[in-house]
Amino acid sequence: MRRVKIWTPLVVLLLIVFAVVQALRPLPEPTLDLTAEESFTFEGGKPEIPWPASGQAALDVQGIGTFGSSGEQKPVPIASVAKVMTAYVILRDHPLKSGEEGPKIKIDQAAEEQSDAGQESTVNVYAGDSISQREALESILIASANNVARLLARWDSGSEKAFVEKMNATAEDLGMTNTTYTDPSGLNNTTVSTAVDQVKLAKAAMKEPAFREVAAMMSYDDYKGVNHPNWNQLVGSNGVVGIKTGTTSSALGNLVFAAKKEVGGETRTIVGAVVRQPAGGKDNTILGAALDSSDKLIRAAQDALESATILKKGDVVGYVDDGLGGRTPVVATQDVKAVGWPGLTVKLTFAADDVPHTAEAGTEVGTLTVGDGGTSGAVKVPVALQKDLVEPAFADKLTRLG
Repeated sequence: MRRVKIWTPLVVLLLIVFAVVQALRPLPEPTLDLTAEESFTFEGGKPEIPWPASGQAALDVQGIGTFGSSGEQKPVPIASVAKVMTAYVILRDHPLKSGEEGPKIKIDQAAEEQSDAGQESTVNVYAGDSISQREALESILIASANNVARLLARWDSGSEKAFVEKMNATAEDLGMTNTTYTDPSGLNNTTVSTAVDQVKLAKAAMKEPAFREVAAMMSYDDYKGVNHPNWNQLVGSNGVVGIKTGTTSSALGNLVFAAKKEVGGETRTIVGAVVRQPAGGKDNTILGAALDSSDKLIRAAQDALESATILKKGDVVGYVDDGLGGRTPVVATQDVKAVGWPGLTVKLTFAADDVPHTAEAGTEVGTLTVGDGGTSGAVKVPVALQKDLVEPAFADKLTRLG
C-alpha cells in the first residue's frame, strides 16, 4: 500500500503532462470531402448528329464536353485553317485588349510583292506603309490573306521558319498530336492536322477577346478603304461567331466554326471543325460543302442543348472534417445547374479553399465545378458551411491518436 501511495502522485503528474502536450499539439488541417454524386447523366438517348459523309468532323461545347467526331482522324492538309494558329500565336505573344488596335506593323517588300500571287488569297499592301496588329489579324481571319500571314510571322519571329517552330511548339502544348505546321498561311500541303486537333486549338483561341471580336466580323475595311467580306458566310446568322475557312484543290473544303446558344440563362459556345469536304452544298463547291456540313452540325448541337438542375440551393454536398472526428456540413450556395444533352455524363468536382479551424455558418470554403473545369464555360458554384465550424473539444484533443 505504501508503494502505491508513493507512485500515485507521479502517475497523476505524468497524466497531466500528457494532457497538456496533447492539448498543445497543432491541430490537424481540416479537409473538405465531397459526398454529392461525382457525376450527373442527362436523361434520354444520345442525339443524332448529322456527321458529314466524307472527310472528318468534330463537335464540342466549350466547358461541357464533346459530341464526338467522325471520319478517321489522320493528318490531312487544312489550307487556310492554319491561320487560326498564326493568329493565336500572335495574340498570345502580343496580347490585345478588347477593341485595342495594337502596334503598327510596317509592310515590307515581300508582303507587297506577294499581294498579287496568282491563285492565292491575298490583300493589297504596299511597302513602307503600316497597318495595325488588329488589321493584320482581320486580314488573315476574314480575307484569308496569305501575304499578311507571312508578314506577321516575320514581324513576330524574324523569319517564317522561326515562327513555324513556334506554331509547332504551341500545337504540342495544346495536345494537338496529329498536327504539323510547315508555313504560317496553310498554302503548303505539308501543313496537316485533324478535325479533333483543330477543335482543341479553336477552344484555346476563343478565350482571346481580340480573336473572338475579329472572328465574328462579317467584313472589314482595310487601311485603303477597301471592304473585304468574310469567307465564312455563316458568320452573322444563327448565332455563328467564327472562325476560319480553308480551301484548296488538294485540301478540299475546311472550316473551323464557333456558334452561340443561350440555354438556362447562360450563353454556351459550340466549337467544331470539318475538314476535307468534297464539292457540295447549294453551289456544289468545296467551300459550299464545308459551310453546309458545318451549318448542319451547329444546328444539331444547338437543338440538343438543354439545362438541368443537379442540386438545389442548401443541399448538403460535402463535409469539413476536422481530423478528430468532427464533421461540419457544407452546402451549395445556389442551385447547381448544368447544360448538356441527352446521354451526356458530366463530372462534379470539389476545389477546396484554405479551410480554417473555426468559421461562421455561411463562410465559403470551396467551389463545386460541373463540367470541364479546365476550360471556360464550366459551371462553378461556391460551397459554404451550413453551421459554425468550431475547434475540436478538449476531450477530443486528449484522446486523438498519433
